[in-house]
Amino acid sequence: MKKLCSFLAVALASCSAPAVYDWAPAGDKISTPWAAEVNPENARPEYPRPQMVRKDWKNLNGLWDYAITPASLPMMKEADGQILVPFCVESSLSGVGRRVGKDEVLWYRTTIASPESWEKTLLHFDAVDWAADVYVNGELALSHTGGFTAFSLDVTEALKNGPAEITVRVFDPTDDPAWSIPRGKQVCNPNGIWYTPVTGIWQTVWMENVPEAGYIADYNVRTDISTGEIAVSAICEGAAEGDEIAVEVLRPKIGYNPEKPSCSIFAVAKAQGPADGEVINRIAEPKLWSVDSPYLYGLKISLLRDGKVIDSVQGYTAMRKISEKADEAGVKRLALNDEILFQFGPLDQGWWPDGLYTAPTAEAMAFDIEKTKELGFNMIRKHIKVEPSRWFYDCDRLGMLVWQDMPNVGCHRTVDEWAQGKDCYGAGIDYWAITDAIKANYYKEWTEIINQVKKFQCIVVWVPFNEAWGQFDTKAVADYTKALEPTRLVNAASGGNWIEGAGDLLDSHYYPHPQMRILDDRMVNVLGEYGGIGYPLEGHLWEIERNWGYIQFEDTEAVTDMYVSYAEQLIGIKQNSKCAAAVYTQTTDVEIEVNGFYTYDRKVLKMNPERVREANRRVIEASNLAK
Repeated sequence: MKKLCSFLAVALASCSAPAVYDWAPAGDKISTPWAAEVNPENARPEYPRPQMVRKDWKNLNGLWDYAITPASLPMMKEADGQILVPFCVESSLSGVGRRVGKDEVLWYRTTIASPESWEKTLLHFDAVDWAADVYVNGELALSHTGGFTAFSLDVTEALKNGPAEITVRVFDPTDDPAWSIPRGKQVCNPNGIWYTPVTGIWQTVWMENVPEAGYIADYNVRTDISTGEIAVSAICEGAAEGDEIAVEVLRPKIGYNPEKPSCSIFAVAKAQGPADGEVINRIAEPKLWSVDSPYLYGLKISLLRDGKVIDSVQGYTAMRKISEKADEAGVKRLALNDEILFQFGPLDQGWWPDGLYTAPTAEAMAFDIEKTKELGFNMIRKHIKVEPSRWFYDCDRLGMLVWQDMPNVGCHRTVDEWAQGKDCYGAGIDYWAITDAIKANYYKEWTEIINQVKKFQCIVVWVPFNEAWGQFDTKAVADYTKALEPTRLVNAASGGNWIEGAGDLLDSHYYPHPQMRILDDRMVNVLGEYGGIGYPLEGHLWEIERNWGYIQFEDTEAVTDMYVSYAEQLIGIKQNSKCAAAVYTQTTDVEIEVNGFYTYDRKVLKMNPERVREANRRVIEASNLAK
C-alpha cells in the first residue's frame, strides 16, 4: 500500500533553475496577481500530464538561450539573451516580449542531462507553435508541425556520455494566408477580437524515464454507464508477442487525484488481456460523473511480460454519457447520463495578459474554471484554442462540461468586412482560399488534437468550425470527426454556414441579445454565442485608447442589469425556440475586448456575482417548454 501511495508523490519533484539569474517580466502591460510568483526557479513546475503519471521525471522549464534570426540561417550561433520557458517569446513572462517577423525564425538552446539510473529517456515538448525542428548535439532529430499538440523524442543515446545540447528552431506563419495554419485568434496586427501572436514553446518541456524493455506510450478509455464497462486500449512501444496489459480500476473514499493518491485507495476491478487489445473491467453499481458530483475512478495500467510488470502508469477516468434526447414534446435536447440538461456557459478564450497562451501558474489556470462554476455555469466553450492537459484535468475534477473548438485556419471576413457587419451565413462566401494542402494539414492537426484530449471525460462536444472561418467540406469534416471519436456530439459549424445533415447540433450566433437565427427540428438547436456586454474598467485595461465591446456600460449595476435581462430572454428562447444550450461571451476581457465577467488581469469581477448566479440558475432550471 505504501508503494501505491508514494508512486505518484515523487512525480512532483522537478529540477531547479540556477539561484542566480538575469530575468524580469518584459513590457509595461497589466498582469495577473500570479505573475509576481513566477521566476526561473518555479516556471510551471507541476507534473504536466495528469492522465498518465510516472514517478521518474524532470522538468526542463526555466531559462534557455534564445535568438531571433533570418529564416535562412542554418543554425543558431550567438544568443540574443535568455527566455523563460514555457512562456512564448511575445509574452511578458518570457522576459523577452519580442515579435518574430514573417521572414524570421526563433531559436532555443539548452543543455540537458538525465540521472544515471534512468533506462530510456524521452524528451517531451507539450506544445510549440507552429513548426519545430529539434536538434540534438547539432543533428536534426525530429520535426513537428502543429501548435496545440505534444511530441517527444528518444534522447537516450545522446545522453549516454554526459549532457547533450538541445536546439530548437521554430517557424510560425501566424495568419499568413499562404499557410492558413490552425492559429485561433492570433494575428500579426491585433485589433478588435484578434490578439497578439504566440510563437514558440508555450507549454512545459520535460523528460521522463521509461523502461528499455518496452513501455506504455499512450492509452484510451471507453466507458459505458449502462453496462458499467471501463475499457482501456493501450499503445505500447517495444511490446513483444505475448505481452499483456493489466488494468486496475481504483476507488478512493473521495474523488481521485493522480498526483496525490490517498492511502484509502483500493481496487474495485482488475482485468488483463493482450497488449494490442482492449482490456475491459466491469463496475457493479458505478458512480457516475456529473456537474454536481464529478466522481473520478483511478486507473493503474501495467505492461506485463511473462507475468512481470515492466512498466506502469497512473491515471483516472469517469463514468458519464453525453447524448441527445427528445423532451416531452419531441424536441431534441442535450442529455448527461440520459437526463436532459440545459448546457450553459461562457466563451472561454484562455488568454493571459502576462503569458498570452500560457497561464502564469497552475492555480491561475484553475481560477477561471473555479470562478465559472461559482457563477453558476455548467459548461465552458473552449474557443479556438486547445489547453494543456492540466486544464482538462481541472474540468474533470471540478465538474465542468467542455465544448472543444478546433482552432480556425483562416477568417473569411477581412477587417473592413467585419466593420461593415457582414455575417457568415451566406452560402458560397469564400474570401480565403482553402487549398488541398491546407485541408490536409487541418485534418492532420484536428486528428492529433482529438487523439490527445479524448481521454478527458469533461469534453462533451467537438466543434470543427467557427463562424465560417476557414470552413470547408463541412459535412465531410463532421462525419470524419464523428467517426474518429463517436462518444461525443459534433457541433459542425458554430455560427457558420449551415450545411444540412452535418453533425448533431445546429448553432446560431447573435449579438448582443440572445436570439436564434436558424432552426431545424432534426437537429439539437443551440445558441453558440451571444452577449458581449462591455465594461472598460480603468486601471485594468490592455490599452487605454482602444477598448471594444458589442455594447458598453460604465458601472457594475448597469452591466449586471443587462446580463440578467438577457438571461430572462434566454429562458423564453429555451422554451419557445427549442434552444438546448447557450454560450455567453465571455469569461474575461482579452486585450482590447472588454466584454468579460472578469477584467483581463483577473483582479475584478465586473458584475454582481449573486445576481449572475441566480439568473444562471433560473436559465438552467427553467422548464424546457412554455406553460
